[in-house]
Amino acid sequence: MSEPLKDKVALVTGASRGIGLAVAMKLGRHGADVVLAARNPGPAEGAVSELKAMGRKAMTLPLDVSRYEEVVDALESIHKAMGKVSILVNNAGITKDQLLVRMKPEDWAEVLRVNLDGTFFCTKVFSKNMMRSRWGRIINISSVVAVLGNPGQANYAASKAGILGLTRSVARELAGRGVTVNAVAPGYIETAMTADLPEAAKDTLMGSIPLGRLGTSEEVASMVAFLAADHAGYITGQVIHVDGGMVMT
Repeated sequence: MSEPLKDKVALVTGASRGIGLAVAMKLGRHGADVVLAARNPGPAEGAVSELKAMGRKAMTLPLDVSRYEEVVDALESIHKAMGKVSILVNNAGITKDQLLVRMKPEDWAEVLRVNLDGTFFCTKVFSKNMMRSRWGRIINISSVVAVLGNPGQANYAASKAGILGLTRSVARELAGRGVTVNAVAPGYIETAMTADLPEAAKDTLMGSIPLGRLGTSEEVASMVAFLAADHAGYITGQVIHVDGGMVMT
């Protein structure tokens, strides 16, 4: 198997499960050494063992991306253990769903703090060495709801839409330094939550997806791995929808 990311160090936030874990494993299979960061990274220890068995360097890292000081400290920890990060995947995110009239201000603030501020903090801190090296890949995980909206998710949709504006602005700032910045916007992905939906709700959901099925974390991870490699070096400031056709522009 070819290893287009060999000798690259990748940091994936929110990497203990779901899309983040799939992305970390995919980058490792493509040759990257991987840092799997999360508030509680314990569930990712098995993935670290798998990556090491492939011959990769790998480590977990406790990290709350909403705390700027922790992100700064993470930079130093990773440099000492793994080297300079050249691929950053901003995947960490939370939901605090509620209808607007019932949404608590603190739930609005927390979702924006983790999802949007966290993406800004990590991008600010880890892009500096990418600029010095004149090579870097920043891939931000947004969502289909950033474009379509979703009842009960005003805070989440706002945070994910903010990521799109951040992506395009930073892409313009860093393009001259050889650093690309793109966003991947997943649609509805197979998770434990969607598996537990009532059949009527599943039927309604499937009716909104032109391809007629849920996506997989592996499909999202494949797009991230594509954008991380040299062959995607002329792609920046883009939002790639991995959503079964829900958004067509």
